[in-house]
Amino acid sequence: MIKKIFIYNINYNTNVFLAFFLVFNICLSEQNLANAENRQETYKQLNLFGDVFQRVQEQYVEEVTDKKLIESAISGMLQSLDPHSSYLSAESYKDMQVKTKGKFGGLGIEITMEDGVVKVVSPIDDTPAANAGMKSGDLIIGINGESIRGLSINDAVSQLRGPVGSKVVITVVRDKKDPFEIEIIRDVIKIRSVRHNIIKNIGYVRLTTFSDTTTSGLEKSVVEIKKELGEKFQGLILDLRNNPGGLLNQSISVTDSFLNQGEIVSTQGRKDDDTSRIFAKKGDIIDGKPMIVLINSGSASASEIVAGALKDHSRAIIVGTRSFGKGSVQSIIPLAGNGAMRLTTARYYTPSGISIQAKGIEPDIIVEAGITELTKETPENRREENLRGALDKKEKNKKDSANKPELTQVEKLLQDNQISRAVDLIRGINLFSNKKKTTSTAKILKKPLHNKFSSFSN
Repeated sequence: MIKKIFIYNINYNTNVFLAFFLVFNICLSEQNLANAENRQETYKQLNLFGDVFQRVQEQYVEEVTDKKLIESAISGMLQSLDPHSSYLSAESYKDMQVKTKGKFGGLGIEITMEDGVVKVVSPIDDTPAANAGMKSGDLIIGINGESIRGLSINDAVSQLRGPVGSKVVITVVRDKKDPFEIEIIRDVIKIRSVRHNIIKNIGYVRLTTFSDTTTSGLEKSVVEIKKELGEKFQGLILDLRNNPGGLLNQSISVTDSFLNQGEIVSTQGRKDDDTSRIFAKKGDIIDGKPMIVLINSGSASASEIVAGALKDHSRAIIVGTRSFGKGSVQSIIPLAGNGAMRLTTARYYTPSGISIQAKGIEPDIIVEAGITELTKETPENRREENLRGALDKKEKNKKDSANKPELTQVEKLLQDNQISRAVDLIRGINLFSNKKKTTSTAKILKKPLHNKFSSFSN
């Protein structure tokens, strides 16, 4: 009896194993079949590519090198994915690594591709493009009288570059109006990524790009502002308008300079486990003082990471217009033959989990760009002091009123509507905060009335 049971158990286990083996083989066969079908489809498409390649070699009106055909095919494949993926030839890759080093001139603009047209993300401050009047959102449709529609972004960049001191004429479409030409003289691009000023006891820091020295430059500027103002320091305006971005690590460290804790940014790749989260360390370089961040349609990538994190943590008020909306991560992958490809490998997300891609950062307070012309002469509104023979009227110095000194740098900054609004916001926050502190203990001091009468009657 025991022997029969043992034999029965052996047979049962064998049958279970065989059943599992058959199911596994069926699943494996189905997977292999799917893989085989995918490979067959891939081979079919490669055969199609081979046929086209051969016909071009044999029948195209002019002889074309195999290298050019292959590189163009790779470039087209990558550019069809999104506006930021591209192929870098050995020469382009070297230019990207070395930059110009004084051998080539640039214009000072960040560009991208949109619907096959070169679009200006933003001109960089104090560069030939900015000085010539190029603006964020401009569409470049021609270079030196020739159309560039259909060109890759790398080819467009190559045509925009040239020897220092040489001239380039760019055909631009702005706000869907008639095209016009802008003449620019190429120059060596020397980017000053950080600059600062003081406006009515408020620090103003302008970041033009995120380079290796941006964070250190920011910290140095804040130290100088706080040293000059001392206890009068009321807050900070961080200007990220027309900042096209730059190094990811610098955007993270700039954000970290104003946060004590919390997530700064996260990236999500193709797979669920391909996620990265970066958190802030303790330490706020302005000690919790009010902060305004200025953005516009030229604020992209790294600028949006900073604005998004500070907004989500309620650390700053975002003022201006919606940002550009570039929320993707590009990885530079070296290839055989010394070339490389720039491939989009992930998306950025703000601490609240919102994707920046194609959405941008919405400001807390929308303020359109504009300039309010200020002059030293102000119209005299009719007040008590304007009346003839008014008491305590101060005599005007005609000589002084005749002089019309130029506007100071601070007054020029205040002509900017968005900067002016930011200044008013910080001053308002401080006034309200100070009033709350002093309301309970405030005393109204009255000067004694030097008058013989104790009461008045009409």
